[in-house]
Amino acid sequence: MGKKTGKVYVVGHKNPDTDSICSAIAYAELKKKVTGEEYVARRAGQINEETQYVLSKFGVKAPEILKNVKLQVKDLDIHKIKGVGPNVSIKDTWTKMQEQGVKTLPILKDEELVGVISTGDIAKSYMDVYDNRILSDAKTQYRNIIDTLDGELVTGNLHGYFSKGKVTIGASNPDLMEEFIEKDDLVLLGNRHEAQACAVDIDASCLVLCKNAEVSNELLKKAEEQSIVIIRTPHDTFTAARLINQSIPVKHFMSKGALLTFRMSDYVEDIKERMTKKKFRDFPILDRHGRFKGFISRRRFMDASKKKVILVDHNERSQAIDGIEEAEIVEIIDHHRLGNIETMGPVFFRNQPVGCTATIVTQMYQEMGVEIPPKIAGLLCSAIISDTLLFRSPTCTAVDEKIAGKLAKTAGIKMEEMAKAMFNAGSSMKGKSAEEICFQDFKQFTVGDTVFGVGQINSMSKEELEEIKEVLAPYLQKAMEEQKLNMVYFMLTDILGESTELLCCGSHAKETVISAFDLNEDADRIILPGVVSRKKQLIPTLVSTLQQ
Repeated sequence: MGKKTGKVYVVGHKNPDTDSICSAIAYAELKKKVTGEEYVARRAGQINEETQYVLSKFGVKAPEILKNVKLQVKDLDIHKIKGVGPNVSIKDTWTKMQEQGVKTLPILKDEELVGVISTGDIAKSYMDVYDNRILSDAKTQYRNIIDTLDGELVTGNLHGYFSKGKVTIGASNPDLMEEFIEKDDLVLLGNRHEAQACAVDIDASCLVLCKNAEVSNELLKKAEEQSIVIIRTPHDTFTAARLINQSIPVKHFMSKGALLTFRMSDYVEDIKERMTKKKFRDFPILDRHGRFKGFISRRRFMDASKKKVILVDHNERSQAIDGIEEAEIVEIIDHHRLGNIETMGPVFFRNQPVGCTATIVTQMYQEMGVEIPPKIAGLLCSAIISDTLLFRSPTCTAVDEKIAGKLAKTAGIKMEEMAKAMFNAGSSMKGKSAEEICFQDFKQFTVGDTVFGVGQINSMSKEELEEIKEVLAPYLQKAMEEQKLNMVYFMLTDILGESTELLCCGSHAKETVISAFDLNEDADRIILPGVVSRKKQLIPTLVSTLQQ
């Protein structure tokens, strides 16, 4: 068995058309069947009406949108970890660290991160020389002291706090004891009755009886009246004195204040610098509500692997999903001119001069001996109808027609009817803004320093194209400025008349077309008879003119 590849996204271009959506769905299915691994179809933009019609017709859900393929914190290996509360003892915290095999623990209060404790902080708590008031300064609960000393409560309030006084050892005779033991102290004692009685007289706040020493009933009664806590431990005085500091609550030693935390939605690229500057071993990760989700270790962060992507129906960087330069492209399946996408390593790149990517995907099903389910056949056939304008486009090859015919049989559809319904849905203006019409099928191209965009709408009705022109023509200037383009063209393609009216916007846009297609300089409208394909007829002619 090879190494698992992890999730791979199969995605078409921005402003996707029917081919890029249907081919992504079909290719992800094929890869899943052949490899058994996780391949998921995604889209890089809004789905247009034509594609929506096709998906609904075959009952297929639209792929989810992928805003970009930049790596986010949530894509990394987050170490889920159980935290401890602020009042848990150092001893219990240490035990938890050993159990989970970790060197850092989150301190949580109701899922909220209040601090972090590391093995280093705990070591420091032992190595630093403390005064004997640290236990009360840290407001240590009696319950913690009992747990830490493996003791039991003889009398008093388990939930109370040792909050003033110092820790002392009452091993000398009562006269000496009175000199250094004061009211509210915590006193470690043995079984000497007079020493115990002296501590009660002084009104200590807590007596710790070592080696399970007994206490007389009358002394016990007196201690109860004075609300003195008495704890019994099996340990000797030396051991008890050594252990007692471990009962201090963890909040006393944790790193608090402004912790360096990251959010699940943060982009790895954006936080790399902040992470490299700090020498922490682990960084806490929070969700959007500020709740703690786990740690990311510095090492895991540095080894983060990129998102894996298969590009279908495009190989131009300007058409690709945002963040493509940060992703790992593993394959490209396309039928366009070679653009300017660069890859880190070698990739599987299949590019054929056919009318549609779906034609290539169908060939790959056949080559791998995988049967095409009727739904998928319907999507692939619709994509070919769309891209070749039902075989009227010069990009269409005999292979496209033959494959579409077979797919139509498998899907149980009539191609003429399907084409009509699809193109009507696609060119429908109902409730659409100029912006929506402009960008529903829009691609960007780069030639030298010139970046231009070309939109297209295909319709079977001349009247409809006139209506679209009225809405669209005034908007093109704004589209050009917002997209930071030098020129914008829009193809109003009459499928039945097999011609295109071209709208132009931007300095030299019209001159470029006039010179490219050898038209009359004073032409009011730019009509291009026989031109229906952006890819094969318009783009190559514009590109070669611009290159000159």
